[in-house]
Amino acid sequence: METKRNILAVLIAMSTNLGLARMSEACGVSYDVLAWTMEWYVREETLREANTVIVDHHYGLELAKVFGGGTMSSSDGQRFPVRGKTLTGRTMVIHGGQVLSTYTHVSDQWSTYGTKIIVPTAREAHFVLDDFLGNATDLPIAEHATDSHGATLINFALFDLVGKALTPRLRDLTRVTLVRDDTPTEIAKRYPHAGPLLGARWNEDLIAGCWPDLLRMAGSLKYGQATASLIVGKWSAASRQNTLAAALKEWGMLRRTVHLAKYLSDPAFRRKISRQLNKGESLHALRRDLHCAQQGTITRPHLEQQTEQAWCLTLLTNSVVAWTTEYYSRAVLELRSQGREVSDEILSHISPGHSDNINFFGVTNVDVEAELAKLDTSGWRPLRPVQLRELGLTP
Repeated sequence: METKRNILAVLIAMSTNLGLARMSEACGVSYDVLAWTMEWYVREETLREANTVIVDHHYGLELAKVFGGGTMSSSDGQRFPVRGKTLTGRTMVIHGGQVLSTYTHVSDQWSTYGTKIIVPTAREAHFVLDDFLGNATDLPIAEHATDSHGATLINFALFDLVGKALTPRLRDLTRVTLVRDDTPTEIAKRYPHAGPLLGARWNEDLIAGCWPDLLRMAGSLKYGQATASLIVGKWSAASRQNTLAAALKEWGMLRRTVHLAKYLSDPAFRRKISRQLNKGESLHALRRDLHCAQQGTITRPHLEQQTEQAWCLTLLTNSVVAWTTEYYSRAVLELRSQGREVSDEILSHISPGHSDNINFFGVTNVDVEAELAKLDTSGWRPLRPVQLRELGLTP
């Protein structure tokens, strides 16, 4: 029990940015014990495994299936201020000083299954595929959304070649080149409205000549023989004389054209993408709220330390989401048992990714036995019917 308490204290100290010294003062566990616990138990691989367990548990909840099927995800970067010398920090005037970036992958069930520390000035498109292909959870993700930062031709091509779909929300659509497979006259006859938008001819011969090499590259990515960010970065910087790079971008133009044809013609598809990206933004706000101590400024200088702290924050964020989903489910069952109609259509629009049920003030106390004593015989905290009546949710 003491080991569990110490691990929880370390996770809370790292994720909230409180630090081991202040956590030691708050919870009564000596700094040496917390430092030893962190040294032996808190590493990136153990944090990834713990996060996978929480995400898989959340995926099995009935209410989580109402939020989404676990088949879609999104990714985006979030800046955090950093103090001192570090290889991952860069001074950015728009953020008021030195910052680093955490790049997270979020499922349509509000769970975060990937976290990576990157330099804030690096192009985020290079890292979209990393945690997507490295997903070790039970989430059957087949579709991925990003903002315009992830919508490069290389990413469009590689997502399709590994059997997945990249569905970004694009800006400046008038500047995007779409491809056609015939002459402008024939295309205009076939598609009177969309024909003028298809400004470039697709080079099918180039694709056919490089197709075996493209499949080999996709196989190397899918089975982990090469890092996705490395491949994306190398091919994005390749010269125009490189035949394989040209073929990859040509295939990406075709897949982008197919995506935009659906994006422009299907309002429901656009809303689906925007809704998923908004989930990521909501979780960014939750992560910012949880990472509250020392004004959210990261002081650990090394990449390994920063990665561990980022995974601690991801672990705490998923714990909050899973806890909220569990008790939302119990509240829904209670309301339905009282004869109230609560449809799944309404539940699909609620969010477990908020901090309204978290008390950020008072004394931090890690007492596992005391918390377990508050649970009923079924292992749950009792609901609060008085507050439900005050909100008008019960008769």
